[in-house]
Amino acid sequence: MAREDTWAAGERYEPYVGRWSRLVAREFVAGLALPAGSDWLDVGCGTGALTRTIAEYAAPRSVRGIDRSPEFIAYARAHGVDARVRFDVGDAEALPVEDSTVDAAVSALVLNFLARPDVALREMQRAVRAGGIVAIYVWDYADGMQLMRRFWDAAGALDPGARQQDEGVRFPLCRPEPLRRLFTDAALDDVDVASIDVPTVFRDFDDYWSPFLGGQGPAPGYAMSLDDARRDALRERLRSNLPTEPDGSIRLTARAWCARGRVRR
Repeated sequence: MAREDTWAAGERYEPYVGRWSRLVAREFVAGLALPAGSDWLDVGCGTGALTRTIAEYAAPRSVRGIDRSPEFIAYARAHGVDARVRFDVGDAEALPVEDSTVDAAVSALVLNFLARPDVALREMQRAVRAGGIVAIYVWDYADGMQLMRRFWDAAGALDPGARQQDEGVRFPLCRPEPLRRLFTDAALDDVDVASIDVPTVFRDFDDYWSPFLGGQGPAPGYAMSLDDARRDALRERLRSNLPTEPDGSIRLTARAWCARGRVRR
């Protein structure tokens, strides 16, 4: 039986994927090219990686981050001191936001975890003024998000039952065409889907492995569900298969698929 994914501890999430999401977020925000003074909404803001990137690089008038996890919101508030930024607890499928109040509604690494991503996308669209932007990015779990792909390939080799937890299997929205269909079905204009690739360089094997012990998300949740012997076997299989440089570092890449569309005027 599939386990429920855990998203609560910001200090454990950050070393797992938060640090890599920030690298994608910079290119993502730059590519949207919204004018300074825009109002932004970050849906499923988590620990605030994308929210803070918007505040730092996009010269917004306001940024509001919304997430259903009170623990993540508490972390984001503690690490996002900026008068333009506000964080609130809320549901992506029923946003506590008035109609047509922002210039852009964005979301990072969230849409494929929702039971009804089409509803969340319509909610984002509802919040955006005519002519504004709805945009998201998700990891390419099936292929290009190598730190997770390597994990699940190793886990599946040792335990065929791990496949039901593999994000590359679970989430069709980790591929460009389903993402494009989702956006076009929402009647957004000028829909575009593109990839962003960023380096994920780990100092050593422990820097790669330790975040999987934090229990935040499917792969760490699976790792922590194993008994000590099975977890040790998984760790050693990964250690032997990862590409390790002479200095001990591990150099992988992470690909995110980004989708955007414009709200009709």
